[in-house]
This record gives sequence, C-alpha cells and structure tokens, in this order.
Amino acid sequence: MTTREAEARRAAVLGSPIAHSLSPVLHRAAYAELGLTGWTYDRFEVDEARLPGFFATLDAGWAGLSLTMPLKRAVIPLLDEISDTARSVEAVNTVVLTGDGHRVGDNTDIPGLIAALRERGVEKVEEAAVLGAGATASSALAALARVCSGPVTAYVRSAARAGEMRGWGERLGVDVRTADWSDAARALTAPLVVATTPAGATDELARSVPEGPGTLFDVLYDPWPTPLAAAWSARGGAVLGGLDLLVHQAVLQVELMTGRSPAPLAAMRAAGEAALGGSAGA
Repeated sequence: MTTREAEARRAAVLGSPIAHSLSPVLHRAAYAELGLTGWTYDRFEVDEARLPGFFATLDAGWAGLSLTMPLKRAVIPLLDEISDTARSVEAVNTVVLTGDGHRVGDNTDIPGLIAALRERGVEKVEEAAVLGAGATASSALAALARVCSGPVTAYVRSAARAGEMRGWGERLGVDVRTADWSDAARALTAPLVVATTPAGATDELARSVPEGPGTLFDVLYDPWPTPLAAAWSARGGAVLGGLDLLVHQAVLQVELMTGRSPAPLAAMRAAGEAALGGSAGA
C-alpha cells in the first residue's frame, strides 16, 4: 500500500437539498476500486449563505468538493482559479483543493454529457431541443456546441429565460432559438432532446411522444424512469438518464481529485444502479 492510498483525504458533495445525492455512493465505490483506503467522501447540507463559512473550515486534509444546486455559481467568488470549461457557462460543479490551499474550479457536467452521449453512439446530430433553462441547460448547450451541427431550440416558461438562453447561445457559438413551454410537445420530434427540468415538469409531455423518436437525455435519476422517459422507451427511442450523466461527470471528478486515471466507470455505475434498485437508465 502506497502512502497516497493510506493517506487520509477528504472529499464531499455540497448543496441544498442534498440528502438524495448519489455522489457519495459513486465516489466511495471509486475509492474502494482504486484502493484508496484512507479516502472519505461525505455530503453536507450547504446553501449559498453558508458556503463561505464552510470554505473557511477547509484544511490540508481536503482533496476536493462536488457542488450541486444552488452553489454552482455562488462558489465562483471563493475560488482562486476556474477552468475555461467552467468559465464558459459560469458554473462550477467541481473544486480541486491543492496541498498549498489553492482552490481550482472546474465543470465536469459538460464533458460528462458528451461522454454519456458518445457511449450511446450519439456523436453528431443536425438539430436538438432543450427543455428548460438554468445552470444545467447552459451546460447542455455547451455540450451541444460539440455535438449539434445545426440549431438548438430551447423551450422555456418566460421571456427572461428565453433571453438568457439566447445569450448563452451567442456566448457558446450555438444557434439557439427559443419557444414557449406551451409548445414543448414540438420538441419531441428533434433527433436529440435534452430535458433539464425538475421532477414532474415534463410528465404532461409523455402522451405526446411520437412513434420512432430519436434520443432523449433526461437528466433526472430519481424518480426513474420519468413518465417521459418511459413513454419514449416504449415507442422505441433511445433514452439516457440522470445516472448516465452523474456517473460520467463523477468519473472526471475522481480523476481530478485523486490524480488517478482512469477512474473505474463500471464499478461506479454498478454502485449507482444498486443504490437506485437497478431502475436507473434505459
């Protein structure tokens, strides 16, 4: 056993709410597979107001943090450096803590989305649709900048959200068009649909899934399958779920925090599926 494997290092996921997070399951599975017996990974309920105080408690024993909502943008002023990927969407979901106390922010959601799509054979599409707006939607646009050769239509609930999505499109070099949520059923005819909305938001669309649909990437993993994902699969379409994204972005987090590559994708996915009772993915 090497010194690094036995060394006590800490990592955790922060957010609010956080009790549902599967990140501890995935990261602990990776540590076990890699033989990092001294490493621990926990979860902490931390909102925007409590984030600076939590950062003040970090010491040299910490290796990294995973961040979920509502912290992906709130954390940026607390960092010493952020990657170009994170800067492109002004969203950080990973903080790597170096031995000298340097705090480096990164975004593994974007390459995680791309890797998950490639794993299912989705390399390029001519157009795509995004359901919803916000931090996850902007990460989806950044991923689609590399996957989609044509326009991306974002279906949103307000003019303000529409303006934000068009702004992200300009920044990321994506031809973003917007449409009102009342027309969201039209999105389902796109060859690739990315649903970034909270649980329940797309349930009404399940009855509108066409025969022989393309690929649906629904970023939820609990509950799973969503009514939309179930209807999509029943009509012969390819479905990716939130666990696909979570595992691929967690693989990159493990590599960044531990310095070990490649991270054990299969073991991490198996742990996630077991935690969800084998119902994740499609």
